[in-house]
Amino acid sequence: MIMIVDSYAIYFFCIWRCTTISELFINEQIKDKEVRVIGSDGEQLGIMSSKEALKMAQDAGVDLIKIAPTAKPPVCKITDYGKYRYEQIRREKEAKKKQHVTEVKEIRLSPNIDANDLKTKANQARKFLTKGNKVKITLRFRGREMAHTSFTKGILDEFYALVEDCSVVDKPAKIEGRSMVMFLSEKK
Repeated sequence: MIMIVDSYAIYFFCIWRCTTISELFINEQIKDKEVRVIGSDGEQLGIMSSKEALKMAQDAGVDLIKIAPTAKPPVCKITDYGKYRYEQIRREKEAKKKQHVTEVKEIRLSPNIDANDLKTKANQARKFLTKGNKVKITLRFRGREMAHTSFTKGILDEFYALVEDCSVVDKPAKIEGRSMVMFLSEKK
């Protein structure tokens, strides 16, 4: 049976196959003299030459995959390559789902902020903190406001007093360029 296939499809297949194989060594790519072999159902088959292991895999109709190349001797598993990659990708996705990424939310203040506006910003920070995020409080200076930075430190202290019951200071107020920055996180 002769099939005429588009050369682009063959080229695409070779690139896909080569990039996939570059992560794991399979079948003839395993050049080690001796390997520790694990069967498809997880049982230890022992240490043997890579040629013997490859012959066992071919007899079973599956692939020989090097899963631990740094071990002495390297560990290989007799299993279907596609199924192994699928399970590996699925495990990585499950691990990502269980991770909790902490975001840093920013609240900007100005040196001449009113008391009610400060309370509104504090309530917003409280919402962020209860969701488990960190909060970056930025007090921005414009023009001649840089001359009165000692007065404005009290604004950040007053802001912290409003959210003190649910927050802890990660980094105290510090001047960075034309702004004063303070980091808060949720109280445990």
